[in-house]
Amino acid sequence: MHKSIYEINYQSELGVLDTQVAIKFIKTNFEKLLSKKLSLLRVSAPLFVKRNSGLNDGLSGKEKPISFFANTIEEEVEIVHSLAKWKRLALSKYEIPLHQGIYTDMNAIRKDEEPDFMHSIYVDQWDWEIHIEEKDRTYTYLKRIVKAIYACMYQVSLLVEKNFGIKNELDKEIYFISSSELEKRFPTLSRKEREDAICREHHAVFLYQIGGALKDKLPHDSRAADYDDWKKNGDILVYNPLYDMAFELSSMGIRVDKESLVKQLKKKGELQKLENAYCKGILNDELPLSIGGGIGQSRLSMYLLHKAHIGEVQASVWDEKEIQTLKDHNIHLL
Repeated sequence: MHKSIYEINYQSELGVLDTQVAIKFIKTNFEKLLSKKLSLLRVSAPLFVKRNSGLNDGLSGKEKPISFFANTIEEEVEIVHSLAKWKRLALSKYEIPLHQGIYTDMNAIRKDEEPDFMHSIYVDQWDWEIHIEEKDRTYTYLKRIVKAIYACMYQVSLLVEKNFGIKNELDKEIYFISSSELEKRFPTLSRKEREDAICREHHAVFLYQIGGALKDKLPHDSRAADYDDWKKNGDILVYNPLYDMAFELSSMGIRVDKESLVKQLKKKGELQKLENAYCKGILNDELPLSIGGGIGQSRLSMYLLHKAHIGEVQASVWDEKEIQTLKDHNIHLL
């Protein structure tokens, strides 16, 4: 069990203004490194999409997006949960060449999120997507991309240490393990406890193959059936010494092809989704094969700046009583 936010002995290493400078520094340098390493072009992204387009991220399937009707549009629109599916459409629309991609600043509202020290109803991340071909849909290719993204995180951490005096906590290399291997290693632990345990051993971990059933017939974690291929996806986790726990920085994966799309929707009992425009685009070979993911902007800043609460690096809405209690523990939210 990791430490509670009220159990840690915390003092921020940067004041509020210096924190703002550091956040800008992290975002500027990480974007620069990521776009160069993965050959990504920055594009503009929507805050909302038409409900019947099938482009919104269903997350675990339980969360409901905020929706509304605009005066000039007859169809209902939804504020995005993420751009996991929109980016694949954008690759086609912008005619992005093979092995090049796009990235964007994704801002979302997840009203059903349970806010805590690392979750907010406001989500900000770098969403990225790369145009690939059939021969790239392998674990080897996935691993190569993961290593490239992690290398960017590691380089930025060193820059933060050099420019702001905040110690780098990242290992130089990232460790790879599947969800089934993790289950074998720690069969008596809960899913979250397994992540904590492996991150204590290996401070940077890519946990892959998330969404399919393990031995107990349940997945390690829930994943939407219509964008990641559950056999070729995963999360970048790092060890957070402040809380003695695993800390997720990124979720990513090779996207579904026709076969894996139908198979995964069938397992989830969601075959009706094959009728939406997005799924039809995959079935009719109108959308390119791709790999993509999201990297938490506030999560990365929170981790690299050794912050105790995500509200120290992003402006969101919090319970007033909680704000005062946190202040009493030297945690000052923006």
